[in-house]
Amino acid sequence: MLFTPKTPYLTTDGIVEIYDSDENFLGVVLIERKYPPIGLALPGGFVDVGEMVEEAVVREMREEISLDVEIIKLLGVYSNPKRDNRFHTASVVYVCKAYGEAVGADDAKRAIVIKPEDIKLDKLVFDHGEILKDYLNQL
Repeated sequence: MLFTPKTPYLTTDGIVEIYDSDENFLGVVLIERKYPPIGLALPGGFVDVGEMVEEAVVREMREEISLDVEIIKLLGVYSNPKRDNRFHTASVVYVCKAYGEAVGADDAKRAIVIKPEDIKLDKLVFDHGEILKDYLNQL
């Protein structure tokens, strides 16, 4: 009999910083989710089997917010078993840089660019408020 371990689902999220052509910071991208849990969130998704996490975050940003991103740094790994009420996930979160207009696609109903200080952290789904608080503390 083959032993199949039960492990958390691996996900990745991006804090995507948007800049204009003069390198002025415009804000970060949030998405309005199409599917439950409904609400505002960081763009992200599941890592595919055979895919590196870094590849997954770049792919997910292209799929959800229609932008090519450059990974700037790893913010952290978030693995609280209660971070997603659907099932246990562990997310690798990257800070990324992009240019252009974020457009919601795939699982994102829409994408918005917002200054970090204007985000109502308690209104975000999952643990994305906590993630953004960690991001803000590093600025």
